[in-house]
Amino acid sequence: MTEIKILIQKGTENLRDGNFETALSFIDQALLLEPENPDLWNQKGIALRSLGRYDEASDCYNKSLQLDPRDRASS
Repeated sequence: MTEIKILIQKGTENLRDGNFETALSFIDQALLLEPENPDLWNQKGIALRSLGRYDEASDCYNKSLQLDPRDRASS
């Protein structure tokens, strides 16, 4: 498994388990490797929102939409 996949997996697991600070750390590391990944920006937004950091979360959601503006649910 590649480093990026391990970071994403650990970030996702920690998000699911409610360990938002730890999840944020893994997601930030993954973003250093793939800064243009909209899914990572969305996950970072989820972690930040869960920590009550709403303005930062909003910025992450907006970055995700800038990178991939498509509405996947309707495609």
